[in-house]
Amino acid sequence: MSVLTLFLLYAVPMSVIPPVMIYYAGVTYGGGLLPAVSDVQLQIIGILLFLTELAMTFVVAYLIQRMGDVIDIKPAFEDAYKLAVVVPTPLWLAPLFLFIPSFMVNLTAVSAALMLSGILIFYSVPSILKVEEKGHAILLSGSILSAGLVVWAAMMFLTLISLSMITSSPML
Repeated sequence: MSVLTLFLLYAVPMSVIPPVMIYYAGVTYGGGLLPAVSDVQLQIIGILLFLTELAMTFVVAYLIQRMGDVIDIKPAFEDAYKLAVVVPTPLWLAPLFLFIPSFMVNLTAVSAALMLSGILIFYSVPSILKVEEKGHAILLSGSILSAGLVVWAAMMFLTLISLSMITSSPML
């Protein structure tokens, strides 16, 4: 599959889920599960999260491609992008648990999604990036996992900063 096909048919639809679910939870539960914000504020946060998610797929693919140097391989950008969009699937699906208005259920879902994404990295790297030596696959997988966690944390941080800026703005 080409990068454009993966982007349009997989990354875009999957990236819609978290913002839509955050909007749903914000409108449905008010301040019970998420901070109380207006519809307009939720929409802006959703758009920012959606665009950030899409941009991060390319950033992560680039990082994966560059990390191939750690074990002297040169993965194609297409393969790196494939890994970058397959691995966060559990994280894209975890917000579906926002249908359940329980903080603990949602915290558990996100934790499980993080673990499943880590498992997907370790099982996908050898086949997608064509790493044959087990030691190299583990080294590269660990590097990708570390970078992915940093990118995920940065994305959550940007979302929280935008939430803070939007909720403190008197215009919205």
